[in-house]
Amino acid sequence: MSAGILHFTKTEFYLKIVPPYIPWHLAMVQISGVCEIVGGIGLLLPQVRRAAAWGLVALLIAVFPANIYMVTDPVSAGAGSLSPVVLWGRLPLQFVFVWWVLWATGQPNN
Repeated sequence: MSAGILHFTKTEFYLKIVPPYIPWHLAMVQISGVCEIVGGIGLLLPQVRRAAAWGLVALLIAVFPANIYMVTDPVSAGAGSLSPVVLWGRLPLQFVFVWWVLWATGQPNN
């Protein structure tokens, strides 16, 4: 949830990591922030936990191009000061996050 809030308080950072081929950068940052906040809240509610988990998985997949953009053009993405190890390490970390969201809600076994 807190990362979703950062989409609104640190908007400039998120705008930089949106690949140029994706339209409506500000809208995409705001929409992904809202989805992250709503998904985080949904994980806390047993009635919607499963739907929230799958929504967050979809979000993690949807924002994956930003991680690739940071690796392929770190300077334009505002990540020029980060080590290539960190940038490349973020790619598999997204899959860990997918597993973690599903594991936390009991989804991998279903």
